[in-house]
Amino acid sequence: MIFCFNAGELFQIAIEMKENAITFYRKACDTIGDPEVGKLFQGLAKEEEEHKKKLQEMKAKFPPEVTTPNVKDMDNELDAYLKAMADDHIFRSCDSLNRQLAGLKNVGDALRLAMRFEKDSLVFFFGLQDATCEGKDRDLLNMLMKEDHRHIQQLSLQLRRSGFCTL
Repeated sequence: MIFCFNAGELFQIAIEMKENAITFYRKACDTIGDPEVGKLFQGLAKEEEEHKKKLQEMKAKFPPEVTTPNVKDMDNELDAYLKAMADDHIFRSCDSLNRQLAGLKNVGDALRLAMRFEKDSLVFFFGLQDATCEGKDRDLLNMLMKEDHRHIQQLSLQLRRSGFCTL
């Protein structure tokens, strides 16, 4: 293990990812013309808002020892590393979200883009497992991965219901 991320660092990245998800689902909902998928996206945006709020509340209650960096990082290399990992797996590193949404040809494209977002989030959290201390921090990652997995299942089901193939 090169780094041992603490709960504060993980929660901040998770909060930023939730903000991106909220923005995506709201904008995608406005872009597509399908009421059923729009309802799903509205529901997912609301869930992401609730999760973000929960994460913020939990982070605010952390004692200093779980938010203090585990490694002296005078040059903010750890922060840059975390940001690079997050940016590599979420919308900020892709073309602008608006451009991606404008390129959607149908509801299936919107659902597949949503699934990609959720899968990228899942991959991000999975990648942090080996760099995360055992205990509550690892439990947080597992909780976030289960949430993203459930969203993927919902989107996949909607993709099939809408008559689009998941492949």
